[in-house]
Amino acid sequence: MAELAALWIVRHGESTANVAAQRASASGAEEVTRTERDADVPLSPAGEDQAHATRGWLTALPPDRLPEVAVTSPYLRARRTAELALAGTGVPLSRDERLRDRDLGIFDRLTPHGVRVRHPEEHERRNRLGKFYYRPPGGEAWTDVALRLRGFLADLRDEHTGRRVMLFGHDVLVFLLSYLLDGLTEEELMALGRRHVIANCSISAWSADHSGHLRMNGFNEVGHLHPTRSGPAGGDQTHYGI
Repeated sequence: MAELAALWIVRHGESTANVAAQRASASGAEEVTRTERDADVPLSPAGEDQAHATRGWLTALPPDRLPEVAVTSPYLRARRTAELALAGTGVPLSRDERLRDRDLGIFDRLTPHGVRVRHPEEHERRNRLGKFYYRPPGGEAWTDVALRLRGFLADLRDEHTGRRVMLFGHDVLVFLLSYLLDGLTEEELMALGRRHVIANCSISAWSADHSGHLRMNGFNEVGHLHPTRSGPAGGDQTHYGI
């Protein structure tokens, strides 16, 4: 199979919904206060700062290590992250709805506590089926997102063989890219999810090895958000696979 030269995925910067969800969970609320639909949630000021820091990392790269093309989720928080991070780099950016966040259906805007209180039968069914296969009413299972991501990757490989590609999206996509590219089992994927919370504006990276297969060489990396003495964008240790 034709392969990419390198692939990165950047989770969007902190959003206003991320902040609201943290507050709601900490207070024991059942619902996250939010007026806009999920696709229209903007970045918080901290999220915009994170996107600018990602731009600093990108602009410090030599030209032969820059992404050659970028694709973003159409959701505002990912799109804005991409626009800020790529500003001045000359990297062309397109959108693809297959990179959107997982649809939570009737669980949208609910905290974990809210799900248990308002939908106890669904909470029990989720525990029985497991996180990977469970589909909330009106929403998507992880397997549904994996299916659209498989199609997206096939098209990406066909259209950009041998090129360096950067994606901007959501935490579930980071996990599922690892599942698809690294050949994880359901159990390995769930274990990865227990070990990691995908940080806002974190970078995960894969690059082609000598046989042309993509191999992971950075996961959930945030060094570019915390500058080191090697320079404002970090140093070689934060090149994330390029």
